[in-house]
Amino acid sequence: MPKGSEGSDEEARRDDEVVSRFVEQFAAQLVEAGMPRMPARIFAALLASDSGALTSAELGERLQVSPAAVSGAVRYLTQQHMVAREREPGSRRDLFRVHSNQWYEALANRDGVLKRWESALRDGVAGLGPDTPAGRRMAETLAFFEFVEHEIAEMLERWRVHRESLFGK
Repeated sequence: MPKGSEGSDEEARRDDEVVSRFVEQFAAQLVEAGMPRMPARIFAALLASDSGALTSAELGERLQVSPAAVSGAVRYLTQQHMVAREREPGSRRDLFRVHSNQWYEALANRDGVLKRWESALRDGVAGLGPDTPAGRRMAETLAFFEFVEHEIAEMLERWRVHRESLFGK
């Protein structure tokens, strides 16, 4: 197996059928929550691998999908900050790694999206007028996003403290 990827004795002893079933079931849950199907399967496969990192070829083989399907899915996952692309040491092949704290990373990187939405909503309120029905609706939506942004920042800080108490630094 390529350096830096799968191949531990412990993983070799795992039941491939059990792992595959987990990957497909967890991916189905992610799809139900709105993630596209192939990125969900790729993410679940990375999560279920002991190393948390696989090459494109390994992902394709495990999931029985084409290189193009893997490429599109990992592009989506890297844009969502759920997977990092690395170079496999001593090779020209890419290695895709799930972040050890991937949910934190994905949520923390939503801040830029919320800021852009807030800016657009402020423009909408100003353009339509704060006293119009549409302007009031946009102002309420803006207030909601500002509230969510504040709550997420506080929640992420609490998570950092809680995670450290559970898993160390």
